[in-house]
Amino acid sequence: MADDTGFVYLVGAGPGDSGLLTMRGGELLARADVVVYDALVNPDLLRLAPREAEFLYGGKRAKAHAIPQSDLNQLLVDKAKEGKTVVRLKGGDPYVFGRGGEEAEELREAGIPFEVIPGVTSIIAATNYAGIPITHRDVCSGFTVVTGHEDPNKESSSIDWEALAKISGTKVILMGVERIGRIMENLMKYGVEGTTPVGMVRWGTTGRQETLVGTVADIAAKVADQGFKAPAVTVVGDVVDLRDRLNWFEERALFGKRIVVTRTRAQASQLSHRLIENGADVLEIPTIKIGPPKRRDVLVEAMAALGEYDWIVFTSPNGVTAFFDYFFRAFVDVRNLGNLRIAAVGPATAAKLADLHLKVDVMPQKYLASEVASAIHAYENVDNLKMLLARAEQANPELPKELLELGAIVDDVPVYETIIEDQDANGAAARFKEEGADWITFTSSSTVEHFHARFDLPALAKTFPEMKFASIGPETSKGLKSLGMEPTIEAAEHTIDGLVDALVAAGASE
Repeated sequence: MADDTGFVYLVGAGPGDSGLLTMRGGELLARADVVVYDALVNPDLLRLAPREAEFLYGGKRAKAHAIPQSDLNQLLVDKAKEGKTVVRLKGGDPYVFGRGGEEAEELREAGIPFEVIPGVTSIIAATNYAGIPITHRDVCSGFTVVTGHEDPNKESSSIDWEALAKISGTKVILMGVERIGRIMENLMKYGVEGTTPVGMVRWGTTGRQETLVGTVADIAAKVADQGFKAPAVTVVGDVVDLRDRLNWFEERALFGKRIVVTRTRAQASQLSHRLIENGADVLEIPTIKIGPPKRRDVLVEAMAALGEYDWIVFTSPNGVTAFFDYFFRAFVDVRNLGNLRIAAVGPATAAKLADLHLKVDVMPQKYLASEVASAIHAYENVDNLKMLLARAEQANPELPKELLELGAIVDDVPVYETIIEDQDANGAAARFKEEGADWITFTSSSTVEHFHARFDLPALAKTFPEMKFASIGPETSKGLKSLGMEPTIEAAEHTIDGLVDALVAAGASE
């Protein structure tokens, strides 16, 4: 084997909730050159890999295999022979009905070194999130797992349905939605009572989760009546009756609500995680990304003259990040800021400065750019003081205007530009176009502007009339109103936490 041969990691991605990926799996994704992922893998996990990594979709959904298994096995071998670190990201656990054993055998035969990282399987995770423990001291002490992917009537079936029916304890069936009627008929044929409880969990552990409960005798009819589709885990046994007492996940405030997050990809995680914690089905559709300003000469001049300013004003976390990115290219010591006083529009911006161990001198009680001028003036008379506004290339003109009216000398310096984001790396935009959403969240006027440019908000409102809009504050609401639309809710506190609180309150009132 050549010294430059790569390495393949068969990583279990878990059942859907990105938080259930193991620490080892996350560590390996962070250094992957190539990621080969399946349909049941949460696409949010792909963000853990380097941006320059190669991402290859392997499919593996019933009737929709993007790459035949034999070709996929060879792909892993070929990429490793190129010296690449390959992460094969598989839904659930690689060795639980995941064909990971076949892939590992192929790698061994080709002389490719590999490692298998176990994953949390839907067998226990999806049932857990539906409030169904597959074992319980008072009900049963064991469980049996089979795949329902094959036809239980075919003569060559590897499943002994008679033996399965006679085994005590919980029975768990994976991938059997399309054949659920025949499966239940076989269980009853060999002695399972028709009144035995059955629970089916679709898209378990995610905000899309659906749970259908019935009995061995009637579950197939309920699946047909409700259009219940794969992927799902089926649980047969008395433990299903515990769901009424143990259902915790589906009782969260935003469970079942599909919510669009429009922040930049780098910023989206904070809002997304808070929404997911409350049970929401989150679609991350960034509408903007941050790029360098076009007028970099102005920024260079401001950096060279930092000692001349009395104040530096930040109106967003993006402004802080962009400014100090340029600052530390020019200087090696934060003390090169001199005796500047610092103003921040709100707590998120102040927190970003605190990460750099910088204290904010002024932050208005109302977190609005238009309030910053009066807050600084209340701190000290700004007449003839020199102000550096470090913000977006195209920003609200009210702040510099108000400072000028108070007698300040203002340099409005762009440190970043907001650019339209039109990529759909996680497939969320395609899903949104097809299914719509319950809520769209907006955290700035620029997210409104760019989301409208991509999707046409008034037209969307007509297509999905039940869809509602959540605004983080007045400035953002102005963007919606300029399109002739009113926000359904506006956060009382103009922060991410305030926006989440407003959504939770709205969800509780429905």
